[in-house]
Amino acid sequence: MKNQSVTNNLDWMSVFIYIVLVILGWLNIYSSSLSLSDDNYILDLSQFYGKQLFSIALAIPLIFIVLSVEGKFYEKFAGVIYIIGLLSLAGLFVFGKTVKGQANWYSFGSFGLQPSEFVKAATSLALAKYLSDVQINLKDTNRQMQALAIIFVPVILIAVHDPGSALIFMSLFFVLYREGLPPWYLWTGFIAIILFVMALIFKPWAVVLIAAAVIGLVYFRSRIVDRNIIASAIVLVMITGFVFSVDYVFESVFKQHHRDRFNILLGKEVDMKGIGYNTNQSEIAIGSGGWFGKGFLEGTQTKGGFVPEQHTDYIFTTVGEEWGFLGSLAVIGLFVGLIFRIIYLAERQKTKFSRVYGYCVACILFIHFFVNIAMVAGIFPTIGVPLPFFSYGGSGLWGFTILLFIFLKMDANKVNEW
Repeated sequence: MKNQSVTNNLDWMSVFIYIVLVILGWLNIYSSSLSLSDDNYILDLSQFYGKQLFSIALAIPLIFIVLSVEGKFYEKFAGVIYIIGLLSLAGLFVFGKTVKGQANWYSFGSFGLQPSEFVKAATSLALAKYLSDVQINLKDTNRQMQALAIIFVPVILIAVHDPGSALIFMSLFFVLYREGLPPWYLWTGFIAIILFVMALIFKPWAVVLIAAAVIGLVYFRSRIVDRNIIASAIVLVMITGFVFSVDYVFESVFKQHHRDRFNILLGKEVDMKGIGYNTNQSEIAIGSGGWFGKGFLEGTQTKGGFVPEQHTDYIFTTVGEEWGFLGSLAVIGLFVGLIFRIIYLAERQKTKFSRVYGYCVACILFIHFFVNIAMVAGIFPTIGVPLPFFSYGGSGLWGFTILLFIFLKMDANKVNEW
């Protein structure tokens, strides 16, 4: 009877969008990888589309396992799940397999598993548990540091191998903001990004002068009682130190391929046959689709294999070329619809744990979606962020499936949480 109740209260709109995205994702993987082989047998496990279909098949029992577990289990054992996730990341330093220069995989024969995809759900559970278990006020500095530590521990472990995946965890700052984190954290982050980019484009002293002018304008336009010249001076000194450190970080901390991608994006280098090849071909493929696209399996850029890694990070180029602007808009609409649906469900939860976790799911899906589309469109550097439910990869599909259906389980059980 309890299982029947879960089935009846499951949010079928979210499930429907999930199924549509997975099916559309597989169709695009099939189209983008079919050019690599003349074999059209869809269950061919030597081809990407065959492997992805196998991953989709395994996702079905995985969904039933997630839904069969009581919702309270995820709250009660959130800390244990988080620790297991951290241990899986730490184990990569010893047992990790290097794939494309990144040791972020466990290898089991021909089968590989990327733990960072599953740690997203584990970290979300831990953060939700912390914020709901303790009567905290995130305006308290100690509470802020503890919440941030939950996010940054996996970030540190992942960033060593895969900076792109580590970036995804930064989306959880929006969750903390929703739960009372002072807004200056977000503003500081946005300003730091802007200053970093400006320091790469202009001379450091020019950026400092601009910052000084903005601070001076804010200072003199403030009410006299709000003016604090010492605080303004401290902010300017901190900005100056940050701006003059950008060059060192860029040259000494960033890897060469990261520097190349930033330089291409900022127009400081033009290398359409080298590091800029992926982005250039991606833009050509999307632009060639026009309004209505060339048709399924009819993309010339796709069939010619001009876009590297098209079945993974650049899968959206297949959508743009074969389905055109309207098809791309429909796919974007599905993602936006799912994200807003999750936020709506999160707001109607009866427990803080479920609400916080729901916002974690929405933020993680959003940052994946936003960064991937921006990356493919050439307005963001290539950092290896897949498109949820679309990009090739069993670990990614299973990780997003677990992330989503844990929340749908919580939402279905909310009638039993009074």
